[in-house]
Amino acid sequence: MKDGYLDFANSPMGAKLINALGLPKPLPLERYKEGQPVVQGTVLIGGAGETPMLESLASFFKSISAQTMAHAKLPQWVAVANKAGLTTGRWGTDGKPGEKVKALVFDATGLDDSTQSDALYWFFHDAARSVLPCGRVVVIGRPPELCKNPRKAAVQRSLEGLTRSLGKELKKGINVQLVYVAEGAEGNVESTLRFLLSPKSAYVSAQVIHIGAIVGTQAIPADWNKPLAGKKALVTGASRGIGAAIAEIMARDGAEVICLDVPQAQAGLDEVAKKLGGTAIALDIGAPDAPQKLVEAAKAQGGWDIVVHNAGITRDKTIANMKEHLWQLVVNVNLSTQERINDALVESGAIKNGGRIVCVSSISGLAGNMGQTNYAVSKAGVVGMVQGTAPIFAERGITINAVAPGFIETQMTAAIPFAIREAGRRMNSMSQGGQPEDVAEAIAWYASPASSGVTSNVIRVCGQSLIGA
Repeated sequence: MKDGYLDFANSPMGAKLINALGLPKPLPLERYKEGQPVVQGTVLIGGAGETPMLESLASFFKSISAQTMAHAKLPQWVAVANKAGLTTGRWGTDGKPGEKVKALVFDATGLDDSTQSDALYWFFHDAARSVLPCGRVVVIGRPPELCKNPRKAAVQRSLEGLTRSLGKELKKGINVQLVYVAEGAEGNVESTLRFLLSPKSAYVSAQVIHIGAIVGTQAIPADWNKPLAGKKALVTGASRGIGAAIAEIMARDGAEVICLDVPQAQAGLDEVAKKLGGTAIALDIGAPDAPQKLVEAAKAQGGWDIVVHNAGITRDKTIANMKEHLWQLVVNVNLSTQERINDALVESGAIKNGGRIVCVSSISGLAGNMGQTNYAVSKAGVVGMVQGTAPIFAERGITINAVAPGFIETQMTAAIPFAIREAGRRMNSMSQGGQPEDVAEAIAWYASPASSGVTSNVIRVCGQSLIGA
């Protein structure tokens, strides 16, 4: 749905009025266009302590042909970058900020004690005003739960407060992320950094991402513009909205798409599948025989590489007014069905070793929502399913992750009453709703064969919603 307020706020007359009244002024977000570079502009690098990520970062920035600069307190970046064949230099002179930059990347993995946190202050104090609109900020740390030293765990956990606060301060469409990289997993960051530093992550902000050991095997795409080439991907709920966008992004990235929806949506389903050169399956996934039918369909196609559980329903009522069958229906379709399908596909081998399972949760499942106890239970349960089955599926080289969308502009949100709809749009750091493609881009990152170190993650695609933040 079109956001008239966003358009008005960015018109000459509207901008004056919005500024005079002190109202939120959302900036049109930069979104990915096929074939464009990962980063269009300079990346400023900072760090503290031993900075064990620098060599991996230099290799990554070389692979994307990025221009980098070293912060004054990280002069060693120049030597590391030059060794990797990168052109780089020092940012700022005589204590004054340097040029405007498109992204900030700070290696905080070497921070061992809270007394070292001044390094964070100096870097972001110096550079906060120098990030261009729709810029990117990534802080890299160590998982606190894996730190043997309690003081290191404390300072590493403090990075969450930093990144969530920066996400609310920087504005101008700039997003901020925290990436926890386990020791030994430094070489597994490329797929994640490509996503986070690019316009693909336009509506993802203040998220915490964990990268660990490779699950199965790590496969670097021959062509990063087609990372899913040769893969078969099932997308449920694909006839419209977010599901159709997921199918489209998957196809754009090279996958052969299998589009699934209920028989009542056959016309829209067939249209999406035909447009993308895929196939269509009209099936009620809540039916008892649905898992077996999907196993048979997958094996008939030689097995599937990616399964995206997007299909879901709402039946909203306060719990005092809710009928039992509405509770059972929502939990069955949104959660129990996913559990049964995953078990059937994995146990039968219908999803290949090295496969990817991606589930769609919801911000309602993380923060709760009035009149949605059944829906919130089901979507919170999806998070539990992801985290509970990740180590089990990892034994077969399969990753499982989830996205939790916030306010996304779809036919469903268009039907929300005006005042509630506007509140949903504005109550986030981006002051606007997201687009279906924003959810799809996050799912495509999870689905990449290079995301083998990413499992058991739950990422909100919500523009850093202030609800449950």
